[in-house]
Amino acid sequence: MSWDFTGGRGGAGGGRARLPSYVPPHLRNAPVANPYNAAYGYSPYSAVYNAPGYGQYGGGGYVLGGQQDFAPRGRGRRGRGGQRRNEYESSSSSSFADAIAEKFNELEVLGEEEAAGGGGGGINFEAYDDIPVKATGNEVPPPVERFDEIDLGEGLMQNIRRCKYSKPTPVQKHAIPIAVAGRDLMACAQTGSGKTAAFCFPIISTILKNGLNSGPGGTRTVAQPSALILSPTRELSCQIHEEAKKFAFKTGVRIVVAYGGASIQQQLYNLEKGVDILVATPGRLADMIDRGRVSLKMIKHLALDEADRMLDMGFEPQIRKIVQQMGMPPPGQRQTMLFSATFPDEIQRLASDFLKDYIFLSVGRVGSSTGLISQKIELVQDMDKRSHIMKLLHGQKANGKRDLTLVFTETKKGADALEYYLSMSGLPAIAIHGDKVQMERERALRSFKAGVTPILVATDVASRGLDIPNVSHVINFDLPKDIDDYVHRIGRTGRAGKSGLATAFFSDQNMPLAKPLVELMKESNQEVPPWLSEYAKSSSNTYSGGGRYRRYGGGGGGGSRHGGYDDYRNDYSGGGYGGYGGASYGGYDSGSYYGDNDYGGYAAPPAWSGLGGGGGYELGTEAVVASGWDM
Repeated sequence: MSWDFTGGRGGAGGGRARLPSYVPPHLRNAPVANPYNAAYGYSPYSAVYNAPGYGQYGGGGYVLGGQQDFAPRGRGRRGRGGQRRNEYESSSSSSFADAIAEKFNELEVLGEEEAAGGGGGGINFEAYDDIPVKATGNEVPPPVERFDEIDLGEGLMQNIRRCKYSKPTPVQKHAIPIAVAGRDLMACAQTGSGKTAAFCFPIISTILKNGLNSGPGGTRTVAQPSALILSPTRELSCQIHEEAKKFAFKTGVRIVVAYGGASIQQQLYNLEKGVDILVATPGRLADMIDRGRVSLKMIKHLALDEADRMLDMGFEPQIRKIVQQMGMPPPGQRQTMLFSATFPDEIQRLASDFLKDYIFLSVGRVGSSTGLISQKIELVQDMDKRSHIMKLLHGQKANGKRDLTLVFTETKKGADALEYYLSMSGLPAIAIHGDKVQMERERALRSFKAGVTPILVATDVASRGLDIPNVSHVINFDLPKDIDDYVHRIGRTGRAGKSGLATAFFSDQNMPLAKPLVELMKESNQEVPPWLSEYAKSSSNTYSGGGRYRRYGGGGGGGSRHGGYDDYRNDYSGGGYGGYGGASYGGYDSGSYYGDNDYGGYAAPPAWSGLGGGGGYELGTEAVVASGWDM
């Protein structure tokens, strides 16, 4: 038996030696072609696809191969063992696979150089310029075309330049001047449109102008933040926290995140060191207030992100208690910004109770007129879905691209089964769903973002709202039951003005979705297959909307069922989709430990650590932010 003692956790000669990992006979004398790839687990995408398997560690890194010594598939630290040789033998390329390959040739997919560029790199601003924006209200401040047209302060402007934000997105052009003027704001904006910066920039700027509240240091028994940002889940809270920390770099503004499922003692310790901006989920914040550890009496800015999803997840009583019954200054004495992708009646009532003399901002969908998200609907019966998805994925492989592909299934068992099938067929895939513990979900996301496993199989609950840049292809392996979820799913690609492809497998079981699919595709200037139009005609009397039929803001124009959404204060009986609304977040306000609140260098490479035995991988515990910059 041969064991590999090369490499350790601490690098050459440093740190604790790593346990030896077994090297199968056929790899014992294999040279390492690229030391960097061996150290960090990266490999060319085509090499991954051509490999007989993946998952075996050796020589300090992630090594392809290992078709022997199978490790049992499970959720432990050992992960997935070495995989079997690809059993899918593609025949002559069908027109379907050729069409997918051709579409990927046409798409302008963000490259590695652009991905390292931060907020402004790789954004298709020409597509953004075509997005319709409508602002209604009294004395609306005019929009800006450049960040330097607004007095945000030199410290914040330096960080904006560090993040490579070259020009504001449509929501930023309108929302930042409104917020800097101190006005309340209700905005329709999708995830990926730049809305986090739209409310973070004015908050940080105002705090810097009015003086820091957190103090020079020390400890405080009761935290008194100046700004509160509420979001539905820990994933979104952590994403906002990461972005806000970049914007506040070296300004002295203290930002703390609090969410359920993690150690409250660590979060309370972070609050004791001082806080200007608190990013929190409703459940954890209410707990801290009840404990007497957080006071809201000094709140000057309140931002509610993904407000519709907070209501969908049952947080309305907690939100109302926090805003109306826990000592927060009333409307008029604080600034309130509410961001939502959809506008059901509950959101409209929330706005009327929380906001005063506000401005309604409707930002249309990215790609509504330019077709940045190319939608393809294929008629595929359930028994043929696996062969079709293999054709799609091999079509991408033929182009030599390392594209991130997100595959949606309806059930958790279906996600696990498809992950296993793809992995055993030689395609590096990993699954994420509600039964996975938080650490497994974080490892899966880091592996996906880094391109180690560029195929992520997910359910709606686990994937909603995940802000993953550079997803080139979304595949609806199982179509959802209502059109709202379909819109959320395909919104995972084509983000920030970039091109993307969305493919859906339509079977006889999806008949009720035919009519709304046709309407959505027509509104998006997509080619509708003739067979789908026939299905829509035959099912026009059977579709009931899949529960609450939400309306998507933006889009402009009106008239169409999926058209523009006007200020509901004037008339909110119309409306329609008009936008790929922002994603919602699964996981609710609980879960396992996410990671330390102080995330370190944002552009640092992930730490991959090899575990001996029959293969598998473990990603390091550092948070990886794909669009960050070195601190």
